[in-house]
Amino acid sequence: MNTFENKDNDLETGKLIKDGEKTARSNRVLKIPNQALLSGFAYCISSCSMILINKFVLSSYDFNAGISLMLYQNLISVIIVSILSFLGIISTEPLTWRLVKVWFPVNVIFVGMLITSMFSLKYINVAMVTVLKNVTNVITALGEMYLFSKHHDSRVWAALFLMIISAISGGITDLSFHAVGYAWQIINCFLTASYSLTLRRLMDTAKQVTKSGNLNEFSMVLLNNTLSLPLGILLIFIFNEVDYLTRTPLLRLPTFWFVMTLSGVLGLAISFTSMWFLHQTGATTYSLVGSLNKIPLSIAGILIFKVPTSLENSASIFFGLIAGVIFARAKMRERSQT
Repeated sequence: MNTFENKDNDLETGKLIKDGEKTARSNRVLKIPNQALLSGFAYCISSCSMILINKFVLSSYDFNAGISLMLYQNLISVIIVSILSFLGIISTEPLTWRLVKVWFPVNVIFVGMLITSMFSLKYINVAMVTVLKNVTNVITALGEMYLFSKHHDSRVWAALFLMIISAISGGITDLSFHAVGYAWQIINCFLTASYSLTLRRLMDTAKQVTKSGNLNEFSMVLLNNTLSLPLGILLIFIFNEVDYLTRTPLLRLPTFWFVMTLSGVLGLAISFTSMWFLHQTGATTYSLVGSLNKIPLSIAGILIFKVPTSLENSASIFFGLIAGVIFARAKMRERSQT
């Protein structure tokens, strides 16, 4: 799911790779032997399962409260990270008022990014969501040029052009096309790119107001998810999900609560396994595997949810996935040259 800059940011998720590598080293408590294959497998399974389970909750269960689902998942993350921090297994920065003020703009975009992702996933199949998310890379690259005067080589722009073509052709040939879902996904692409760029701009300031002078991955998870709770509660009332929650019989099903809880655990597991995999291998392997991981995810999404498709649409999806791999390799080459 990820493509990287060596000292900058992940174009899709906004995670800082340099800090991620430092975090993996600083939080290594258990001495785990070199298990690159196992860590890569855990990362792929957790990232694929998270998206598939969210799709299952929103579509198969027909759960019409995406904000509430996000809120519950973030609450699960806060509880688990807080317990691990209390037990001394991981280290996190204390949430001070100064840090909260600096981080608030990032968190608002973070919440919007998660919510729009839920809304789009309800209406669009997993494979098309995966292809459309490539547009985020295009927006981020343009934002880097405007905000940070960063220039990319021709291979990167060629890969980005292929991503745009695949997204357009995929939408045109999508047999289950849903205008509302596509609109939410386009908004999500802009918010995800904004999150990445805003994170890069504010990260140094955020580090300056922490006690240790650093902001590791676990602290970011705790900070983002904690601040999202009051904002999420407010949005539940604004979007009138309270009325739906009081009427839906789904909340009386133990299996439904189990699936929702599992989705929250998997969301946190992505952070842990990605950090573990990054430490066992490196940013280059992590980036390439993240791109290749989209291929089985898309196939699984089509098969599990029995998505109607055509040869043209399948070709567009495959084309978009390959464009993602080409983009990852182009970024690696660009990084090695700099």
